[in-house]
Amino acid sequence: MDLKDMSLDKLWELFPIIFVNYSDKYEKIYSDEEKTLTSLLKSYIKRINHIGSTAIKNIKTKPIVDILVEIDFANKSEVKNVLLKNGYILMCENFEKMSFNKGYTINGYSDKVFHIHIKNFANCDELYFRDYLNENYFLAKEYEKLKLDLYNKYAPDRNLYTEGKKNFVENIVKLSKEKYKNKY
Repeated sequence: MDLKDMSLDKLWELFPIIFVNYSDKYEKIYSDEEKTLTSLLKSYIKRINHIGSTAIKNIKTKPIVDILVEIDFANKSEVKNVLLKNGYILMCENFEKMSFNKGYTINGYSDKVFHIHIKNFANCDELYFRDYLNENYFLAKEYEKLKLDLYNKYAPDRNLYTEGKKNFVENIVKLSKEKYKNKY
């Protein structure tokens, strides 16, 4: 059986949402994967960054490292092919992004799990969000509480969990863009 053949319920059972305390080990895990991606994608990368909750200090997080890779979308097909040939799983593709996973196996999570977000250069709200929460401890803790509440309410449904964070994330991005202007 292949992951693609599994029902959503089976996938949620195999890959549950779990939370761990923040750890700086995620910086090292990110750094190692950044080197791998840089080696694979070479000149296609315009900018690469650690994003998501493992990049926000002092909050509980899923043990999954999110990486934003910004490219010129004229090279989207080439980037897609390179990642597919190197074991990354394409999860989503539309006109504004591609998402890949690494570390998902038929037996569950491997010891290092990644979500790779491929976007057109300067489509980087995630960087604003990360920086603003790292500078605002109480908002970061509010985000943590929201995530835990959503998990308790919707587990194991990842879609409802993710949708429940949407308004909070949009508000933080708006505040951060007002503060940081054109930082990115």
